[in-house]
Amino acid sequence: METAFNNRGLEDSYATDSSSVWSPEEQDGADFQVPSGVPEPISKCGDLDVTFEYRAASQKLTVTIVRAQGLPDKDRSGINSWQVHVVLLPSKKQRGRTSIQRGPNPVFKEKVAFTKLEPRDLAACAVRFRLYAARKMPREKMMGEKLFHLSHLHLEGEMKVTLVLEPRSNISSGESRLSPSAVSHSDSASSTQSLSHGGAPELLVGLSYNATTGRLSVEMIKGSHFRNLAVNRAPDTYGKLFLLNSVGQEMSRCKTSIRRGQPNPVYKETFVFQVALFQLSDVTLMISIYNRRTMKPKEMIGWIALGQNSSGEEELDHWEEMKETKGQQVCRWHTLLES
Repeated sequence: METAFNNRGLEDSYATDSSSVWSPEEQDGADFQVPSGVPEPISKCGDLDVTFEYRAASQKLTVTIVRAQGLPDKDRSGINSWQVHVVLLPSKKQRGRTSIQRGPNPVFKEKVAFTKLEPRDLAACAVRFRLYAARKMPREKMMGEKLFHLSHLHLEGEMKVTLVLEPRSNISSGESRLSPSAVSHSDSASSTQSLSHGGAPELLVGLSYNATTGRLSVEMIKGSHFRNLAVNRAPDTYGKLFLLNSVGQEMSRCKTSIRRGQPNPVYKETFVFQVALFQLSDVTLMISIYNRRTMKPKEMIGWIALGQNSSGEEELDHWEEMKETKGQQVCRWHTLLES
């Protein structure tokens, strides 16, 4: 049994925080039909064709990532290589990813299997799909995502679904945050446009862990949309890093040098912490960004936490992926939380 199904309107409460205005071309896929009368979303970064096949007898769900369509072309985004990450929620213990494919309409045709899924548990689970822009260096950018709730799953047979990927960020913004490897001093001090930009302050962080040496490397790469709320000028900022154990006690601390008058500061500083493999799941890395003010107390711009007590889902995913990549650096943008 094959069924065409569309997840465009499901669970809008899970939409990502974006104001993107991408308008990919309409697709002509024969197998994955979009029902007539379904309004196009205001914001999208492409479509992802997937199939679900659930076998109740074996309690196994097989997800096939078939292809992505209508992605921003290289001229608009600077990206031409793509990878899809899949995770079963809410446990996040079962996950997978595709190989990297190129082009605006990459074909994957790769399967991810989730096991020990009883029929009675399906309604409480969802599969999250995330599209990443992949590069030669593992500094990927999460471009779009969509959740498919398994309460909509057909219990027998194959089910074909077209998911509309909701964008994570607007690639048409003046500052390209898709190219962390190309950051430069001129970019960081380029303009004061970010002073009036409504975007939340963000930080690009690189993580890697060597299990043999027990070295946790944290690279503070770049900030974005740092503002000085008191005066109309770019702030003088620096970052503080704290490594905490499982009960919140400080194990180590360090800080960056100061970047003066830069709304989009480039730090490019790496710090190494010694963490045994058996401790890696029990530590928390706190990163805070401060505005250094003359004759006044320092002001916190924002903070994030990664590891055991992660401040959010994106931070937890970054930490888990670092552990899986076995020594390779994984870089992600994180929205700073207010103090």
